[in-house]
Amino acid sequence: MNTVQFIPKSLEEKVEKATYTWQTPSNIALVKYWGKSNPQIPKNASISFTLNNCNTITTIDFEKKSNTNKVSFELFFEGKKKDDFKPKIAEFFKRIVKYCPYILDYDMVINSENSFPHSSGIASSASGMSAIAMCLLSLEKELIPNLTEEYINKKASFLARLGSGSASRSIEGPLVVWGEHPDIIGSSNLFGIKFPYKIHSIFENYCDTILLVDKGEKQVSSTVGHNLMHNHPYAEQRFKQANENLSKLSNILQNGDIKEFVNLVESEALTLHAMMLTSNPYFILMKPNTLEVINKIWEYRAQNNSSVCFTLDAGANVHVLYPASEKTKIELFIKNSLIDYCQKNQYICDNVGFGAKLL
Repeated sequence: MNTVQFIPKSLEEKVEKATYTWQTPSNIALVKYWGKSNPQIPKNASISFTLNNCNTITTIDFEKKSNTNKVSFELFFEGKKKDDFKPKIAEFFKRIVKYCPYILDYDMVINSENSFPHSSGIASSASGMSAIAMCLLSLEKELIPNLTEEYINKKASFLARLGSGSASRSIEGPLVVWGEHPDIIGSSNLFGIKFPYKIHSIFENYCDTILLVDKGEKQVSSTVGHNLMHNHPYAEQRFKQANENLSKLSNILQNGDIKEFVNLVESEALTLHAMMLTSNPYFILMKPNTLEVINKIWEYRAQNNSSVCFTLDAGANVHVLYPASEKTKIELFIKNSLIDYCQKNQYICDNVGFGAKLL
């Protein structure tokens, strides 16, 4: 694996102080990855819709320091000092210092906030880690001015992956593939790439309404869940299935077969949760209201010849996916039939977005 391309040869400029702010999105996987090996290499390729409204805004202040033997940073989340988040970020910096040696030269103050509840099955680590990666690449661009946008996006995805696998898919949009796959030109285990083929118009401006069924902390972290795949009796078959599904989905996205899209995306969501149900120790992240919502969606789809479907992340919340042409009808269906299953009737209207933005 060619990681040497991400090690800077030399820094051309000096920067004493700098501040950068990036807004980076969460994403929702259509073909899921569940299971990885070190360092953050996926056991199967995955593809996701980049979201628009579910995002993290992160500002990093860099100030040159004299003591360069260790990484030093302070972390604030939504205005409050968050020392309990620090070990994960410290581990991330440890993994990337080889590729970003300049972080040893600066005191960093990281301020971060989410537009959605933290740790609730919306990929907050994806948007959070990708935002930090983009801030680091902004500094690197000042230190090495000739970096191209293509290289910056690739390296940011590479770095973000070392903090959270799914973060590799939060740099660009609207569809991003992460993981080597024979049918996806340019795909890599090291970073995400934009889906390289023209998608059918029905999948443009796709909508995702996220029903906040349960806003609490997840019972099991994604890291623990991924590790349970190592001795899982169905793991190898699952990795094979996911890669086959990505081949099918690639064709579906290009030819616009919405019925096949619905079938494959829902099957992937249920398979992800089936892997959790059949691991040891086993766990259930769905809540009773998750199942109520799924049944309501199935009922509505059958009665209205609709293309609405659901997907799930590693949590209880339900992502309701539908084409833009059905937006008015589905929003009415959600208000009339689904919000009672959400905590405090809360949900987030989102749609497919185009990745990280410098603020």
